[in-house]
Amino acid sequence: MFKLPKLDPLRALASLFYPSLCSICSTAVDPSDYVCEPCSRKAPRIKSPFCAKCSEPFAGAITDSFSCANCSHRVLHFDSAVASYRSRGIVRKLVHEFKYGKQLHLRHPVADWLVETLDDPRLHGRRFDIVVPVPLHPARKRERGFNQAELLAELLSARSGLPMRDALERIRYTTTQTAFDRTERMENLRDAFRLRKNVDVRGLRVLLIDDVLTTGSTLSECARVLKAEGALSVHAATAARA
Repeated sequence: MFKLPKLDPLRALASLFYPSLCSICSTAVDPSDYVCEPCSRKAPRIKSPFCAKCSEPFAGAITDSFSCANCSHRVLHFDSAVASYRSRGIVRKLVHEFKYGKQLHLRHPVADWLVETLDDPRLHGRRFDIVVPVPLHPARKRERGFNQAELLAELLSARSGLPMRDALERIRYTTTQTAFDRTERMENLRDAFRLRKNVDVRGLRVLLIDDVLTTGSTLSECARVLKAEGALSVHAATAARA
């Protein structure tokens, strides 16, 4: 398993005066850690069987690959979307506090979950040319102060050696996706993204990054734009799967 370097200078300095604590249970941990081992073991892994296209788990005894209800009767433009963990329990808590609580230090344990996707057979050993984060609309980025997908992509890029390229931009401000079903999500995102000026993705194998995969509509629309501009393939990786 890949492991991200997590110890930053400010945290190291602070640890001289204040003990490092687990972000979940407040147990003392090493300065390089953000979550203790017992809490880490509580993170709900996605285990087989699951949809080969979008990683949706299936509670049953299926041995062959299958297409889930989330993927049926619609076109998803990514080649696969991989997540190692469900957005439940401590995973959901840390992602939520990182994303909405502006606890930026939590990008490190969240990125650890993201990096684990590189061990998945759908991605392991596959050649990628660039890492591309899912963009936020400029207004939402100003409101939040950061793009969580970009921060995670930067960490994955540093650990994997793959160059990160901010290749996409969001040109239409969309209402939140949470209230929509999968069909409405696709319609809400239509023409919301475009390739940035002076960016060329022709013939490139792209690894698309976001924090959480829900229905895959956002990833699919980004992949559609990238492929329309000549990308050879687009696989997606997220820290968690809703």
